[in-house]
Amino acid sequence: MTTASASDDVRFIIMGAGMSGILSAIKLQEAGLNDYVIYEKADRLGGTWRENEYPGIACDVPSHMYCYTFASNPEWNYRHPPGAEIQAYFEDVAHRYGVDSRIQFRKEITRCEFVDGRWKIEMSDGSTDEGDFVIAATGVLHHPATPEIEGLDSFAGACFHSARWNHEVPLEGKRVGVIGTGSTATQITGALADKVAKLSLFQRTPQWIVPIENPAYTEEEKAEFRKNPDAIKQIRDDVTRTFIDGFANILHEVDSPGLLAVQALCQQNLDDNVKDPVLREKLRPDYRAGCKRLVMSENFYDAIQHPNAELVTDGIERIEESGVRTVDGRLHELDVLVLATGFQPDRFMRPMEIVGREGKRLADVWEKGPFAYKAISIPDVPNFFMLNGPYGPVGNFSLIDVAEMQFSYIMQLIDQVRSGSCKELCASQSATERFDAERIEAAKKTIWASGCRSWYLDADGIPAAWPWTFDRFTKEMEKPNLEDYDMS
Repeated sequence: MTTASASDDVRFIIMGAGMSGILSAIKLQEAGLNDYVIYEKADRLGGTWRENEYPGIACDVPSHMYCYTFASNPEWNYRHPPGAEIQAYFEDVAHRYGVDSRIQFRKEITRCEFVDGRWKIEMSDGSTDEGDFVIAATGVLHHPATPEIEGLDSFAGACFHSARWNHEVPLEGKRVGVIGTGSTATQITGALADKVAKLSLFQRTPQWIVPIENPAYTEEEKAEFRKNPDAIKQIRDDVTRTFIDGFANILHEVDSPGLLAVQALCQQNLDDNVKDPVLREKLRPDYRAGCKRLVMSENFYDAIQHPNAELVTDGIERIEESGVRTVDGRLHELDVLVLATGFQPDRFMRPMEIVGREGKRLADVWEKGPFAYKAISIPDVPNFFMLNGPYGPVGNFSLIDVAEMQFSYIMQLIDQVRSGSCKELCASQSATERFDAERIEAAKKTIWASGCRSWYLDADGIPAAWPWTFDRFTKEMEKPNLEDYDMS
């Protein structure tokens, strides 16, 4: 519980108006801390659900699990929510809790410097601000990764990244190429295969596909949810426990019965649903299910077998004016080229410049890669806390639940300042190094390290995600160990 004190006038700078930024504002208000501002570089809130508007976008986490614990939603239309519904949900929650009026849009933070116990903030438009605490709610996957392919700029048709979808480009009757085979490419394929003249999916690495069903909620079910919130809570509790026990708690046990069952499920899905034996083997990965982020789909295998769809497994040699040339010499003529090539997961707040104690620049501290103590605090960067920072459970669970637990932990650190125990605090160097050493050893034993290339791996090939059980994460977020913090 937050303790009131003379320091109740502390000011907070929140970076980003996505899921975590909205959460931070609401929780600060609940604690009676109303001196805050949210700076958002875009012109709308929503984060990843604002930026990703490609056909077929949906969440692989079930609807009633992918929402704030304090703001359930009886209006979800599907078991797995489409992106537009999630965006509408966050807009509704922000308005309902009155935090939308506290967002300053088109305000991209370019520099944060800790000077005389406060954070000085600079924006791209030249404006400035300052505060006592910074909450970095910038997200993980928000800097699109563009592939380095010869001739990419020479393509004469429409070409765009999936996170920068150009809705002005008509697709009906067009020849569409999609580069990539992750969750995004899978969803785009499922949405477009029967709606375009030709869809060419350029696959470098096949993916294991977990079969899911995505039925619509009936009006009767939604009426019951409105009348009986406990029905929503029961669904959430049941799904959450199943997800924890069936996946999030077993990622560190490569040969656990649970992961072997996931492997068998994926194999059965492929064998049962792809008729052509040649295509089936092209779609069969040579690594364990779960090594890459699991892709969940109800219709990908049907879509890739559609008469209008083609799976291209020959490597891309170059892009030409009229299409994609593969290494077998074939030119795949296209009207539209979509880069479903993912994001740069190691960016976090960067490229903004962050300067901590004694002029220490985060760019230098993170030169070999991003790190943070328990995904939250960085040594020598006091009163600066991250949500869903480096080594968090980004591939293990609903990031909403993760952020809620992290913010509760952060509030306990903030209380140390508000109660007068200290003026500033951040994780100590020794605690961070100890945590990192334990993390690296644990990460080497996870399914992510079982032999594949994925965005989970850092420059040294070590999985950069929470390598222990989700139950352990929950326990560690209950209360900070203040001995691991520099407090002054």
